[in-house]
Amino acid sequence: MGHFLAMLREIFVQAWTALRTNPLRSFLTMLGITWGLASVTLLISYGNGFRGVINGGFEAFGKSAIIARGGQTSMQAGGERSGRRIFFDHSDIDAIRQEANLIHAASFEVLNRLPLRYRDQSAVNCIRGVMPEFGEIRNEVPLEGRWLSADDELTARHVAFLGSKTKNKFFGGRIAVGEPIRIAGQSFTVVGEMETKFQLSNYFSPDDQCVFIPFSTAAQLWDTEHPNIMVFSPIAPRFERGAIVQFREIMARRHRFSPKDIRAVNAFGREEVRPIIDGITIGLQALLLFIGILTLAIGGIGLMNIMLVSVEERVREIGIRRALGAKRWHIRFQFLAEALVITLAGGVVGMGLSYVVAQMVGTIPMLGALFEDESGKGDLHLAVSWQTLAVSAVALMLVGLASGTVPAVRASRLDPVEALRHE
Repeated sequence: MGHFLAMLREIFVQAWTALRTNPLRSFLTMLGITWGLASVTLLISYGNGFRGVINGGFEAFGKSAIIARGGQTSMQAGGERSGRRIFFDHSDIDAIRQEANLIHAASFEVLNRLPLRYRDQSAVNCIRGVMPEFGEIRNEVPLEGRWLSADDELTARHVAFLGSKTKNKFFGGRIAVGEPIRIAGQSFTVVGEMETKFQLSNYFSPDDQCVFIPFSTAAQLWDTEHPNIMVFSPIAPRFERGAIVQFREIMARRHRFSPKDIRAVNAFGREEVRPIIDGITIGLQALLLFIGILTLAIGGIGLMNIMLVSVEERVREIGIRRALGAKRWHIRFQFLAEALVITLAGGVVGMGLSYVVAQMVGTIPMLGALFEDESGKGDLHLAVSWQTLAVSAVALMLVGLASGTVPAVRASRLDPVEALRHE
């Protein structure tokens, strides 16, 4: 084993010596590998960053939120005619919380557009009456103050939580917490303001353009006998479909329709659109990876051509080495080692270059401009991870082996006698 390792070391030393005889050619060949490896690494990093931003934009809606609305029956069941409208009632939420073991949290939601006033500013604004559980389900994160509490709901307090755009519209850069506002002529106190929400999906109106008040308080402003929407979340994202089935079964029993009648209660969750999101993001990642590997392969083709030229230039040297007792595998490893030395050297420089470029570029604008946010939280952060470097290293080694194998095999198959006669 020690003899074999010593022989390999000698082969790599000879490979390095051979490359130093043509430094400019070796450098230019290595440069192609460097650029190819840097391209692979940066394109993979961009694809990962893009996927992260898009996934984050959809997860802002709620990591496993399900939205349900009453619909219209399309099947006869229990003596009831089809075409009957289904409306939620206030006792439905208690039934869901008590009977649905696949549902983690649930909240009613009522929506309206009402006059909103602060001092001398006024506008018709989106107002949403929700329960405290809504904040957890729909990922409502306070930047200042707090979210609506159970006490707010129990006592029907006149408190409000402002979406980020609504807050900026009425208060600008000032903190809104503690300030009085008027909704439909009623006085409310602001208890919290939302962090900028980079939300790529919504219904009725984006969350950051709304004002949230307790569901019980909304009953004082407009009729909530039949809530528009019920929002709930499963105990884990993988149980989303089961939670919807369970929800529909409970509603079917309470409102006398067939649980198979999907039109009676419309329910959709985030997991339903996940295949679309994955198709877009993974498709882009695959395309960028293909482009990067193609760029690296071009560098590999350049390396192969140079190594073939090197074989032609060193035919007599190969003949002498064979005459002195070198085996075919020795010659093969000699040229393969030269290809790998260039590949590894170019790869190391390429990895370093990709890291430097990523640090220089830093953040690439994406959602920040769309949501009028300058914090950079919604933008693409170009970063080179160790997983990306691992994928790039594997691609590098495959290209290096493929580029060096053809010249190495050709060199090892040269006839020693003919090689010695070569001028």
